[in-house]
Amino acid sequence: MKLMNKKRTILLFFFLALHPVISYSQQIVLGSWNILNIKYNYNDKLSLFGEAQLRSLRFYNNFHYYEYKGGINYKVHKNVKLTLGAGSYQTYKEGGNFVLPKNNDEFRVWPQIILFQSIGKFKIEQRYRAELRWTSNGYRNRFRYRLGASYPFGKERNGYKPFQSSISNELFFTNNEPYFERNRLQYTISYKPSKATTLQIGYLHQFDYKINDETGRDFLVIGFYYELFRKFTTKTETENELKDN
Repeated sequence: MKLMNKKRTILLFFFLALHPVISYSQQIVLGSWNILNIKYNYNDKLSLFGEAQLRSLRFYNNFHYYEYKGGINYKVHKNVKLTLGAGSYQTYKEGGNFVLPKNNDEFRVWPQIILFQSIGKFKIEQRYRAELRWTSNGYRNRFRYRLGASYPFGKERNGYKPFQSSISNELFFTNNEPYFERNRLQYTISYKPSKATTLQIGYLHQFDYKINDETGRDFLVIGFYYELFRKFTTKTETENELKDN
């Protein structure tokens, strides 16, 4: 009974997330969302990462945003991971490529916790993140919650399955009115040609409510993820985790 209730809750969450996308689908102008991520696994518990992102409001045109960030992960339990990250986040005005003046010049520090759970062949992830933001308009707080599900498939090789489909929905809140800032829905397909490399393609819809740092759009997501492993350590279970945005 508890398992059925969990499945119903997850299905309801994603149905509510899909509704605005379906209503908006006839007006889609697809932008690009590009990710390069490198991760170093020191051991089964401790890892370091660095990531860069580049985004455009039209298909590889009207580039308006880039970020670079890094941090440290620590698995306190096989189903619990803690992260501390920091980075620079730069948003330009719409209407061209990196149009000045900027909408936002931001430095951000963000602690987060990720909880993992398996339901059948599905991997369920809940991510809680707090963001300490030093922006062009002063200091701000923001809080994010992401619920995601992934499904690995394909013929297993070397201890992993080469393909993975995933869906996630994320809500953004602040401690100031209007409190709700953003909703971000994402679908992706990933392919692992090797244990160290993951290629990702997907679709992301972002809805913003009265914020000026980045406007809501629809994006084609292209990601490249590369992992390094310290010699004489065993591989972590990262192939079953949702990729981070």
